[in-house]
Amino acid sequence: MTSPTHSPLWYELPHAPAPGSLVGAFEAFADNQATLVELTPAQTGSPAFKLLVLREGASVHAFANRCAHFGVPLAAQQAQLIYRPLKSLTCNVHYARYAWASGACEAGECGDDALSPVPLVHDADGWLRIGSRPDSA
Repeated sequence: MTSPTHSPLWYELPHAPAPGSLVGAFEAFADNQATLVELTPAQTGSPAFKLLVLREGASVHAFANRCAHFGVPLAAQQAQLIYRPLKSLTCNVHYARYAWASGACEAGECGDDALSPVPLVHDADGWLRIGSRPDSA
């Protein structure tokens, strides 16, 4: 089995937020749930960057809301999000299924593709922020 391909990288996507951008309060994300979040740059009029925040107890991770198979959002709104807590996320357009923890393709026409992970930082004040890009660490 080959390693999954994360293409494009989250920061290469249109309207990607800058590292340090506020995502929300950690406690606002329900345990064992996936939450669709839209980050809109303040007062710029730019379209939102959409991501999925997945919480597991004290840990949290995120993926760009973009199907690796077809490039469309996995869901346009929270009510359309298809997931099995702690197991998988499914695109509601072509039903490609991705692993909850890694974003790797599990089923469907996504092959070796994977969801684009977005790094999050849980700061000392309880806020979640976009983490650093790998090339700036």
